Amino acid sequence: MTRSALRVDAVLVQAVIAGALSFAHLHDLAAAAGQDGWKAWAYPVSVDLLLVAAWRRLRTDGPSRLAWCWFLIALVASLGANVATAGLLDLNDVPAWLRILVAAWPALAFMGGTLLAHSSPASPAPTTPDPDPVPEVQPEPTIAAEPDPALEPAAVPAPEEAPALPTAEPAPTPPPAVPVPAALVDHARKVADDHHARTGARIDTDTLRARLGVPPHLADAIAAQLT
Repeated sequence: MTRSALRVDAVLVQAVIAGALSFAHLHDLAAAAGQDGWKAWAYPVSVDLLLVAAWRRLRTDGPSRLAWCWFLIALVASLGANVATAGLLDLNDVPAWLRILVAAWPALAFMGGTLLAHSSPASPAPTTPDPDPVPEVQPEPTIAAEPDPALEPAAVPAPEEAPALPTAEPAPTPPPAVPVPAALVDHARKVADDHHARTGARIDTDTLRARLGVPPHLADAIAAQLT
């Protein structure tokens, strides 16, 4: 037998014990209030059924004032019977107000059970459809009047334009700078210093490109930074 099965069995046993004790307390209180015979046994059934019906309504239809109201009424009736039979109340001399409550319980439980069984949950209010949109009125196209040739001003001859001066050709734009990593520039400077120490002359671009193994455009950019 698995541990989950043992846990479920323990919960069921606990529920049976608690239900039996609550059932007995309700029976003893009803019998002490003057409800003899089968009537004393019917009171615990009525209280527990109302409690279960209200809880089922809460679980299926969601929280509502009706379900919470009857759930609390049944819970107070069950807890009240358990507390009253714990020695705080003399069952041989039950007060009159408790006899009235016990005698009125059947009608109260019948009304609560009927409301829980036949009342429908509140439904959201229907939304009203939007009114028909008002069609937009398109403006009528206006017809432009034809100009009168007699009212038009006389055309003035345009002055002769001066001969256009020859425009200078734009200077060629320099090629974009090639980004060179700082570490490569430092290495190239060491190579140039070594070449100068050995030969006594500055290193040229071709020698620098051969020593570094870089493309020509990158070698030109490095040489420009070494000057």
